Amino acid sequence: MCNIMGKLQSKINCSTSKYRPDDYVEDDSPAQAVQQYIPAHTDAVTSVAALTSDLCVSGGNDKTVVVYNWRSGAVLKRFVGHQREVTKVACVFESNSFFSASRDKTVMMWELHRNSGPSQHFPGHDLVVTGLAVSPDSLQLCTGSRDNTMCKWDIETGECVRRAAISRNLVTHLCWVPAEPFVIQTSEDKTIRIWDSRELQVAHTFPVKQYIQTYCDVSQDGRYCISSSNGFGGEGCEATLWDLRQTRSQVPCLATVCLDGSGPLASLAVCDSSTLLCASFNSGIHLLRINSIKGLELQELQINCSASPPRCDYWV
Repeated sequence: MCNIMGKLQSKINCSTSKYRPDDYVEDDSPAQAVQQYIPAHTDAVTSVAALTSDLCVSGGNDKTVVVYNWRSGAVLKRFVGHQREVTKVACVFESNSFFSASRDKTVMMWELHRNSGPSQHFPGHDLVVTGLAVSPDSLQLCTGSRDNTMCKWDIETGECVRRAAISRNLVTHLCWVPAEPFVIQTSEDKTIRIWDSRELQVAHTFPVKQYIQTYCDVSQDGRYCISSSNGFGGEGCEATLWDLRQTRSQVPCLATVCLDGSGPLASLAVCDSSTLLCASFNSGIHLLRINSIKGLELQELQINCSASPPRCDYWV
């Protein structure tokens, strides 16, 4: 994995990554060559989500949505319908459908085995759609936009069943809490909110951070939330761990790790209950781990990234 700025190139100069366990022993054998595939998009990739253990779905500035077999490097299907760049994609793992949001102010639903156009269309926002979250039962969809609104949709009918607006709430990302009716949302107003999707009302507002909150994700067990900020001038680029096990009226901050110099933190991915990846503008992908022995301390593990993209080298 590598942080690639600008358009994708057919050949990417990126060193290999390896998993380094505690009992790792240096191997003097020649390094295996990095497998390179033809790019799935003709422009920058803006979002990616796992559809199955073999397939991922991605959206890009080329206005397309692609289902890609990352094991073989084959593009399974390409979906065209948006009038402007795709900003987010989302899906329920191992489902047949997935969703894309766009700068054309709409959200579309696609079917893996459908050959013509989107199976559902969700218009209604006034500006670019920047947040997208699907309920675990695949029946409801929540969207957020730079128009300061959150919308809840009935996926089967395409009807907007709830709409809520908060002044200056420029949504940057949404994620659904597993096995809960709650959606977590980050914003350019430096605030993280928990929404109760049943009535689309704010159930809790996290303490305001110093910088814009760019992304959020929730652990698979629904216990913890991780958020990231963009910082300013290379400082304040933070990943923050929150405890969701308390009542919804109180969400304590457990730990914060500063990745200053990495540039804005663009996205996060929860790997398991204790490990996550954090993508940054300037220094590739950082590996963070929750150390429960030290009271849920958030640690940055060993990485080795070059100062400027696209070349990066890191250890996991």
